[in-house]
Amino acid sequence: NTLTFGACSITMSARFAYNTSFGTRSLYGNKFAWYSLLIVSILQVAITYTPGLNTEIFGMGPMKAEQWGITALFSFIVFLVMEIEKGIRRFLMAPGGGVGGSENGFFYQKNMPKQKTSLSQ
Repeated sequence: NTLTFGACSITMSARFAYNTSFGTRSLYGNKFAWYSLLIVSILQVAITYTPGLNTEIFGMGPMKAEQWGITALFSFIVFLVMEIEKGIRRFLMAPGGGVGGSENGFFYQKNMPKQKTSLSQ
């Protein structure tokens, strides 16, 4: 369950490559991401609590409240780590942030010398 909900946290965070997923924008964004989160949650609870399905097929038992708390905590930690990573990438991509600045300037099209072509002569 922890791995499944951790993957759901990654999905919800990765909807925005650089922008934070905290805030109202993430609530009203891609509705299909929310549908998939709901479906996965329902299926995971069904797998966890359906007799026979949980013990015979998946080899697991019902979870206690403390175990669900641990699952929720680690899911939030995964989400938080993803958001911290995006914050670091935003910082590094900012002007003077160490990446994407002047050290790569030669390779940017705007800084390339104009080439003479037969049409521009």
